[in-house]
Amino acid sequence: MKERIFACRRCGYCCQGQTTVSLTAADLERMVDHLGLPEEEVKAKYLRVTGSVIQMKTVDGHCIFFEPKEGCSIHPGRPWRCRQWPLHPSILTDPANFEAINSSCPGLKGELGYEEFCRMLKEIQPENPAP
Repeated sequence: MKERIFACRRCGYCCQGQTTVSLTAADLERMVDHLGLPEEEVKAKYLRVTGSVIQMKTVDGHCIFFEPKEGCSIHPGRPWRCRQWPLHPSILTDPANFEAINSSCPGLKGELGYEEFCRMLKEIQPENPAP
């Protein structure tokens, strides 16, 4: 069902920025397991830790795990917010959010129109992982 409203093209648009998403404890555990490295090594090589906030580092304006030709190099181990994007719940409450995300994400099937897209997203919401 998800594929009817979104198909990731691994373009990296959502991986851009000077900051990335904050990781939950489950995100960190999943990432460590996926990389097969000790947690401290993962933190030192790939993460920015500021107090209790843990984020992925950025390199040249992209998430450290973004590879230009392949996309996310840790796709199976990526954080839940990355798994959720662009099917963010804010789309359901604000048509302007839908338009903004639709204009920046080539994988979103925005041609469905706002009402139909929201109807279909509500049907799959249980698939979106919680933190």
